[in-house]
Amino acid sequence: MDDRRALQGWGGTSPSVSLVHPAGDDRDLVAMVTEPGRRGVLARGLGRSYGDAAQNGGGLVADMTTRNRVLSVDTQTGEVSVEAGVSLDTLMRLLLPMGLFVPVSPGTRQVTVGGAVAADIHGKNHHVDGSFGDHLASIDLLCADGSIRHLTPLDDLFWATVGGMGLTGVVLRVTLRMKPVETAYCVVDTERCANLDDLMQRMTTDDHRYTYSVAWVDCLASGASLGRSVLTRGWPATLDQLPRRLRHKPLDFRPPELAVAPAHLPNGMLNHLTVAAFNNVWYYKSPRERRGEIQSIGAFFHPLDGVRQWNRIYGSRGFLQYQFVVPFGAEDALRRCLTMLSDAGQASFLAVLKRFGHGNSGHLSFPMPGWTLTLDIPVGSAELGGLLDRLDEEVIAAGGRLYLAKDSRMTAATMRKMYPRLEQWREIRHEADPDGVFMSDLARRLEL
Repeated sequence: MDDRRALQGWGGTSPSVSLVHPAGDDRDLVAMVTEPGRRGVLARGLGRSYGDAAQNGGGLVADMTTRNRVLSVDTQTGEVSVEAGVSLDTLMRLLLPMGLFVPVSPGTRQVTVGGAVAADIHGKNHHVDGSFGDHLASIDLLCADGSIRHLTPLDDLFWATVGGMGLTGVVLRVTLRMKPVETAYCVVDTERCANLDDLMQRMTTDDHRYTYSVAWVDCLASGASLGRSVLTRGWPATLDQLPRRLRHKPLDFRPPELAVAPAHLPNGMLNHLTVAAFNNVWYYKSPRERRGEIQSIGAFFHPLDGVRQWNRIYGSRGFLQYQFVVPFGAEDALRRCLTMLSDAGQASFLAVLKRFGHGNSGHLSFPMPGWTLTLDIPVGSAELGGLLDRLDEEVIAAGGRLYLAKDSRMTAATMRKMYPRLEQWREIRHEADPDGVFMSDLARRLEL
């Protein structure tokens, strides 16, 4: 049954009201797409994009979480065919016991495969394995004329859809190549880094030895400690690397839910003082150097999934996530961005630095070879807008860009400067959807 309700992103800002329709079978979705109304239609998964990418104010939204079947599994080749509403959490719970892990995982399991395609998600292994689109064999896409096209990496529309934020059609089914593993654990090395230069030197020198690499960064540190960090790197654990107590169930995957965030927390709880205190404790409690620790996949990849509705800790005003990438050679720009954040005293509870490897074929895919920094920032400071505008200028000057799946405030003019293949994407999209049937709040804001 249709349900008119307010939708918002994970950041909890800028809600808009849509008519939400549970996705039925293919025929039901074809009827929705071919009679979309004047505000168009958009597919939505679990709503974990941070801004307005999965909203369509005044229009139709297809709730794809009802399309959640695993259609086939080939344990020999690792190829899996699924409906677009299947979550990464479901895939891990079902397939890890078979020795298959998702090829790319972001910081949460609570995203759908369709959403992973639309955002071309990346993880801690981009420097080795690329992003989600690099592991897709095919996509079944419902187009604006009601046809269903079977797309492969040989099709331009395939690469316009990967990273295309749901604006080329409705992803119905996906075939992807999973990653074979012997266990549901990782071998993890952790080390403290004195500052940003120390961190980048270690990552540049040694990241190639690890499958996964990520650094937590203290964005409030300054002076000689600017960018002090905790670097965590690892690779999938083999059976013989597990301690004896874990070897009897090496592929057991039952991540616990440790807590539920309270429904009503005061605004301003995460401020300069509380985040600075947390950062200090987190930095000094981390080991100077620890090698060979065995961590579960849940603990290593998705620690925040252990706290349901963790976004509530930011209060009713919510938060925004700001993620940018600058190319290798633009390390000074990254340093200036961190200096601006530190000087402004802008508290980011979660700040993460990674290295990207090769570029992506998706026209609007975010990754490029370089450094990517992710920030979670509470909404409320009067100075925040100006600070982010200045960060935009640094990123543009360095030849970088912002991640559309995280964005909630970029302008259309900024978008045009950051995505050099935008016009090529527009041409492909216009050919597939000349009347603009597929629409979102993000698409309107960025004039897509």
